[in-house]
Amino acid sequence: MTEHSDGQTHDPPPRRDVEEPVEERFQRLYAAHFDAMLGYALRRVEVSEDAADVVAETFLVAWRRIGDVPAEPRTRLWLYGVARRTLDNHRRGGSRRVALGDRLRHQLSVVVPDHATAVTEHLAAADALSRLAARDREVLELAAWEGLEPREIAEVLGTSAIAVRTRLSRSRRRLRELTPDAVPTTDLTPGESR
Repeated sequence: MTEHSDGQTHDPPPRRDVEEPVEERFQRLYAAHFDAMLGYALRRVEVSEDAADVVAETFLVAWRRIGDVPAEPRTRLWLYGVARRTLDNHRRGGSRRVALGDRLRHQLSVVVPDHATAVTEHLAAADALSRLAARDREVLELAAWEGLEPREIAEVLGTSAIAVRTRLSRSRRRLRELTPDAVPTTDLTPGESR
């Protein structure tokens, strides 16, 4: 009580509470409700690592909107509401990520060839070539591996282009008989039509 000039005593005006600093209020809120928010998130996500993201985002919203956070006992309920919306966003984001991943996998499968099939075909062709007679193998290797035309092969072998064409035709037929489904025609005759 204070005495005024009129000789009467008056109660001091009611003191307004000094507002708690934002950082301290947030730290108190975080310490009091972290376990509850983590439990809430863990019970609702498929992968436990996602719970940490949900909790972090929930408290980030609380930090940004600290002035909107209601006083106890309503604080936890408000945080549950934020966590619920955060989970909804997380699930929608997960669905979008899955859809995007599926779309990218499909586009890549169209654009990028499957090398496994080519490797299998090349291994089958190499095995079949190894089972051919040396004479057949030589003419096919000159055509396929070296990319030579029949007239060029004829020059290398010292024979006529007609003889080379005949040998190529017979060698290809023998090779196809050894691997009817595995040997692609393009590997046997680059630059030349059958």
